[in-house]
Amino acid sequence: MRHGKKFNHLGRTADHRHAMLANMAISLIMHKRITTTLAKAKALKKYVEPLITRCKEDTTNSRRVVFSYLQNKEALKELFSNVAAKVGDRPGGYTRIIKLGHRQGDAADICFIELVDFDENMAKTPKAAKKTRRSRRSTKAETPKVEEAPVAEEVKEEAPVAEEVKEEAPAEEAKAE
Repeated sequence: MRHGKKFNHLGRTADHRHAMLANMAISLIMHKRITTTLAKAKALKKYVEPLITRCKEDTTNSRRVVFSYLQNKEALKELFSNVAAKVGDRPGGYTRIIKLGHRQGDAADICFIELVDFDENMAKTPKAAKKTRRSRRSTKAETPKVEEAPVAEEVKEEAPVAEEVKEEAPAEEAKAE
C-alpha cells in the first residue's frame, strides 16, 4: 500500500531518481528551458524551486546546501549570479510547464519546463482585455442610437470625393496613350 507517499517515483530506484533530477536541474539552470515528459517536469519543479529559493540568500551555507543537490560548480555559479538576480523579488513560481502534445513512440505527454523570468516572448506579450459579458443582447441595449445622424452626413461628404477620382482617371488614361 502507498499510504502517505506523495511524490512520483517515476519507475526508478531512489538513487537513479535523485541523479536524474539533479542532471535535469543542472540542464534547466544552464539552458533555461528543457523538453521532457510531463511527469518528470512536475517532479523537477518540486526539486528545483526550493533550490532557487535558497539561492536568493547568497551565503556560504546556502551555496553548500545547493551544491549538495547539484554537484556542479558551473550550474552553481549560474544559479547564484544570473538566476538569483532575476528572481530576487519573485515570491515563488520560478518555473513554467507548457504542454506540447504526445510523443509518437509511446504516447507520453511531452512538455517543456522553463524558468519564468528568462522567456522574453512571454514577458513582452500584452495581456488581452478580459470579456466580462457573453450576451449579445446586453451590448446592443447599451449602445446609444444618437450617433446615426453624423454617420449619414459623413457618407454624403465622401460621395463627391469619389466623383473627383473618376474624373481624374480618364485624364490619366489619355496621357498614357
